[in-house]
Amino acid sequence: MDMFDFLTSRQFTLPALFMLGGLALGFVLERVLLVALGRLWSRKDWDGFQTVRKSLRGMITLWFAIGGAYASTRLAALNPAVRLIYHEAFLALIIFTMSLVIARILAGLLDLYISRAEGAFPSTTILGNIVRITVMLTGILVILKILDVPITPILTALGVGGFAMALAFQDTLSNLFSGLHILASKQLRPGDYVELDTGNEGYVVDVTWRNTTIRTLPNNVVVIPNSKLATTVLTNYHRPVKEFSVLVDVGVGYDSDLQRVEEITLEIAREVLREVHGGVSGFEPQVYYKEFSDIRIEFTVVLRAEEYVDQYRLKHEFIKRLHERYGLEEIDIPSLVTTMYLEPSRH
Repeated sequence: MDMFDFLTSRQFTLPALFMLGGLALGFVLERVLLVALGRLWSRKDWDGFQTVRKSLRGMITLWFAIGGAYASTRLAALNPAVRLIYHEAFLALIIFTMSLVIARILAGLLDLYISRAEGAFPSTTILGNIVRITVMLTGILVILKILDVPITPILTALGVGGFAMALAFQDTLSNLFSGLHILASKQLRPGDYVELDTGNEGYVVDVTWRNTTIRTLPNNVVVIPNSKLATTVLTNYHRPVKEFSVLVDVGVGYDSDLQRVEEITLEIAREVLREVHGGVSGFEPQVYYKEFSDIRIEFTVVLRAEEYVDQYRLKHEFIKRLHERYGLEEIDIPSLVTTMYLEPSRH
């Protein structure tokens, strides 16, 4: 039989038609199903649909194509042993792809849930990877069971090999468990602004199985091993709340009317908190006189920022506006002046 006769024979054309038919049917049904589910879940205002849609995209078409290929083997004149191999291969492929979809959906829904649940684990790469690996390993074990591959020796070998790998990868495992400890203890989560005892500070971007990434204000990235971060003294400016007290030190001359100074300062402080982005408008600013210095009376103004980095904008606007108002009110802000006398040379 030449190539043309083979391509037109029933042994080839019928299986090919089944595969193409399954592919076309899956392509159409996938789009119809996703559109219908999208309309249904949009009415219920469920954000998890985007995760499900991304996970199912292309998979329904693939499943129907595999189904068509499976149906074609039922019609083709194949040896029973060969047909069994095909059937097991198709079943293994279905289970593997379903495990992949389930892993994607669970990881996505986990990220969605913990991003909303107060007090839950933060959404990080490490948690999603653990879910994906667990589901995929379960799927692989099911495939091995279906293929009549003994699982007990494999698990035993993995146990012995795992002990050997634990000794060989102590640093890696230390970083992994340190990352899990950091997340479980709720010391920080992505989006928090932290300052380390090394002087590094910035926003936590992600906690992976090995490192924690921090983005500094100049938009640079600091990568810290989890094991080192777990033993580092850090200040989390987003815990327990993001709001941050901003202290501004001011001084006025001894001949100033302190009651009038306090009224003007509080007026400017309220104006800044109300008009400047990042200020807590409902907060009542405070003025506390604290000491008599050599040249002026020192006091501290307490403002309130929505988060740590907003303090720079608040200080900038407050000092600028306060200086302008003090000038209009003729309130003196004395400064220490150093006078140097130079003796003329005798030579």
